[in-house]
Amino acid sequence: MNIGTQILILEVPMESFFGKTTIYPVLLKDQDGLTLIDTGMLGQLEPLRKAIADAGEDINRLKRIILTHQDIDHIGNVHALLDLLPNTALLAHKDDVPYMTGERPFVKLTPERINLMDIALKQQAEDMIRRLPDLRFAHILEDGEHLPYGGGVQIIHTPGHTPGHISLYVPAQKLLLAADELRVVEGELVGPAESATPDMPLALKSLDKLTVLDAEKVLCYHGGFYDRNVQARLQALSQERG
Repeated sequence: MNIGTQILILEVPMESFFGKTTIYPVLLKDQDGLTLIDTGMLGQLEPLRKAIADAGEDINRLKRIILTHQDIDHIGNVHALLDLLPNTALLAHKDDVPYMTGERPFVKLTPERINLMDIALKQQAEDMIRRLPDLRFAHILEDGEHLPYGGGVQIIHTPGHTPGHISLYVPAQKLLLAADELRVVEGELVGPAESATPDMPLALKSLDKLTVLDAEKVLCYHGGFYDRNVQARLQALSQERG
């Protein structure tokens, strides 16, 4: 699915702790190459590569990766991509970068959780953690920052799901790329998953930043596309938190 000529929504099948599902990374297309927003689950480079090819693009044109936050279904293929394209620039919010470089332990990927994984996934998780100090970030993102990619995007710091979780707003398309701050469940736009959100009160407070946007469309990493009276729905979600 494309939104305009510069926003390409990928559909990537994912196997996780909760079974099979679909995730929705995004490609921003510019003359100098592609910017990928989030990389998918551990060990799933080939489904990601196929989704990029299905969108009519060449993975070798990838220039940048924006990581919305530290969860393994978002950063899982970052090392595989950098092995393939070592000059690819990494970008993430300052409050999650220390977790992605191994300076701090992951908020949710604890040793206890790793021990519950099957052998193959456990090995992949341990290998990723071992390689975290190798990651170098070309740019550290700040709340409110504007980037020129994909016709222009605004960084919105929406903490709670993780300390440095970001959403992105594309003004030219009135499109909110919500990452995990929002989900689409059974056709309805809802807030973050409580079971995966360590600081739920803060995550719900972060919704206030989204209500002021002139958004007509939302893309959620889990659940996909939503375009039914978005502003009213965001206001309702913000008010529901009391």
